[in-house]
This record gives sequence, C-alpha cells and structure tokens, in this order.
Amino acid sequence: MTEKKKNRRSFIKAAGLAGMSLVSIPVAARQKNPAFEILNRKYRSADKEVLRYALIGAGIMGTENTKTMLQHEGVELVAVCDLYKGRLEEAKKSWGSTLFTTDKYEDILKRKDIDVVIIATPDHWHKQISIDALNAGKHVYCEKPMVHSVKEGHELINAWKKSGKIFMVGSQGLSSLGNEKARELLAQGAIGDINYAEGFWARHSPVGAWQYYIPEDASPETVNWDRYISNTTKREFDAMRFFRWRNYLDYGTGMSGDLFVHLFSSLHFITESKGPNVISAQGGLRYWKDGREVPDVLLGTFTYPEAREHPGFNLSLRCNFVDGTSGTTYLRIVGSKGSMDVKWEEVVLKRNEVSTDDPFEIEQMKRAGIEISDRKKILPPREMVYRAEDGWKGAHYDHHGNLINAIRNNGTVVEDPVFGFRAAAPALLCNDSYFQKKFLQWDPEKMELV
Repeated sequence: MTEKKKNRRSFIKAAGLAGMSLVSIPVAARQKNPAFEILNRKYRSADKEVLRYALIGAGIMGTENTKTMLQHEGVELVAVCDLYKGRLEEAKKSWGSTLFTTDKYEDILKRKDIDVVIIATPDHWHKQISIDALNAGKHVYCEKPMVHSVKEGHELINAWKKSGKIFMVGSQGLSSLGNEKARELLAQGAIGDINYAEGFWARHSPVGAWQYYIPEDASPETVNWDRYISNTTKREFDAMRFFRWRNYLDYGTGMSGDLFVHLFSSLHFITESKGPNVISAQGGLRYWKDGREVPDVLLGTFTYPEAREHPGFNLSLRCNFVDGTSGTTYLRIVGSKGSMDVKWEEVVLKRNEVSTDDPFEIEQMKRAGIEISDRKKILPPREMVYRAEDGWKGAHYDHHGNLINAIRNNGTVVEDPVFGFRAAAPALLCNDSYFQKKFLQWDPEKMELV
C-alpha cells in the first residue's frame, strides 16, 4: 500500500472525536436504487467534573454557542462580557441574575473560576482576545474565521502552542455526521481520485444578508463604542457599524470569512487537505446597497496542488445573498468514479458504471448482507444516500462536545488553530483577490503568502 493510500485510510484516528463514534446502519437492500443508510452517533456519558464557562460577545452566535454548550452535562456558565448593555441584561434574564457581567473582557480572564471562554465577538477582536485568554490559562472556543487577516495567523498559533491549552475554532458543521461519512467514503475510494469540488451558500432574507436588528436604545450611552474601535479606524458612533458589523471591512471578513470558511473547513476535513495554492475571486454588490463595503454575490476559484493526501484538484465556491430560490447550501466533491453531495446531515453518493471487482463495492455488498458469490448477478446501486438518524443532536452540539471531551481527557480537537488557519486563510485571501483584482499565491504547507 502506498503512503498516500495509508494516509487516506487514517480518517477515523485523525478525527479527534473522543467520546463519540459514527455508525452506519444499512436499512435498504443494496440492489434497490436508491438505497439508504442511517448515520448514528453514540455518545459517552460525561464525567462529573464541572467545566465553568464565560461568554465574550453575546450576540447571535455567542448566544447560540452558549445555549448549545449548556445542553452538555457537567458545564456551567458563570460570566458574560459584551459591549452593549442590553445584551448583558438579556444574559441575566436568560441564564440567571447571579451571572457576572462586564464590558471588559479582561475582567473575565482574571477570574480563577473560569476554565473555558467562548469568543464570539466581531472578527477584528478574535486574535487579541484569543491570545490573552490562552496566556491567562483558559481553554478557548473561538468563532471562525479565528483571525481578521492572514498576517495574524501565526501569532495566534504560536500563543496556542506555548499555552498548553485546548483551542477549538467554531466552524461547527465540521463535526457533522455528513462530513465524517464523506471522509470515510473518500478514503475507501468510493468516488475514486478527487479532481474537482464545488460549494454553494445562498441566502435572501434580511437577517441572512446581515441586516441585523438594531435596538432602539443604541447609543454611546448603551454601547462601549470607544472600546469597540480601539484596535481599528477611529470613527464617530455608528449603530450600523456596531450591530451590522459583518458589512464593514474594519470589523468583518465578508461573505468568504463568514461562509466560505465553513466550506473550506468541511472540504479540508474530508480530504485531509492543507489548502489551495492559487486563489482568485470575482463578485459584486447587486442588491443590498445599504452602505456595506463587501459584495453580496461572490465567486471564488481555487487550485489545490497535488499533495501526499490527495491528487491535485480545483474548487469553485459561490455565495449569493440575492437568491430567489430561498437558499441552497451544499458541498459537492467529484472524483474519477463518482461524486458526493455533502450536507451536515446527509451524503448522497453517486457512482458511474460499477464493477463487480471494485473493492469498495464488494465491501458495501458485504455490509448490506449480499453474498459475494452473487456479485455477478446483483450489482450495487449507482446511488446511495447516507442520512442522519432522527433525533441526532446536531453538528453544533457535537462540535462543543469534541472540545469538552478533549479538555476532560487531555485530548485533541478536530479544529485546532492550525486547521482553523488553513481554512480561514484562503477565505480571507478570497477577499484580498476580489479587492485587488488579481490572483494570489499561497503556500498551504508553510501557511504564508508567496
């Protein structure tokens, strides 16, 4: 077996999913087309040690992360930090009047009773708060894209390596049953050698297009505006720039930093890739002409070089905030023998003409209970659907569970800062390519511009 094939078959060991396991259960005869398998997750009961959390940034994702974290056993929220007073008041209503609240994240990091911090601030604060939290001895869950620009990546990685703490990047779909099954199928040769991939993320609603609600009491009296802009361009108070921050380059990272990064994370997990070496982008502001500085339609193309983990292939990504179909999200991976449409809860495997001597098909027939001696009579189907079981707790739950298990068992996580930066960098460079109107060269091994 070649080194490349050995590497591709290491998918389960490398996944870092302590406390969880992926199970495929055949529920339809293989000779039927299409056939189905149910993907199941087995959970291990949590240890009794209580992990104490603090939330820094109590907006939409910070709140969702906290709600999801609290679904796990043996966790507790003790503090919340935000620059808008209304969110601090809401946090006490939601999680208890004894909750410690502040608009200075340093107050959080000084506390000895906090083990883990969730960082869900606007992107321009991710790096500094993450480094300060690691230096303060805290484990970290930081929302993607982890950094605001590629020049920040190595500084954060170095701080993490020195800290001895566990750091999880919050691209939560990475921990989905769909991604794990796709990784397994690719390693087994289900679609042959990858040569192309594409991803699509579409939205149309005002909230989906970052037209977030602005509270009526938004003002310099209720928002710590000076702190918000203290590490970027100085401006007079602007509620749009605070509550709809994704629309502005000083604070956000555009469509690619918000959404392409999810697709990069999933693709890199499935293929074990370190990333592309050529990046380009085009797009435009087609509809949401509200003063935003970033496009609402973005197209990115990327070249992945041949590597030990995979052959060379090309990737195209599309994002559309003016989508009249009400939204579509998927990642399609195409190989020499077929393709996979990958969603968090489902994988649809489609194959070309099958062979009775194909090792992958023989293995699938065994699993489905078909006698191998009959393989010349009963060929496997060209299409197979793998779907999460009813009641699956979801990728977001599993992503937080990965971090919790790693902390309790001195383990590793699926999306550490090195993995997170390799997913974030091409997304951030997609913005640079768009604004600079040129191709960019990236070294995915060294993680630096060429």
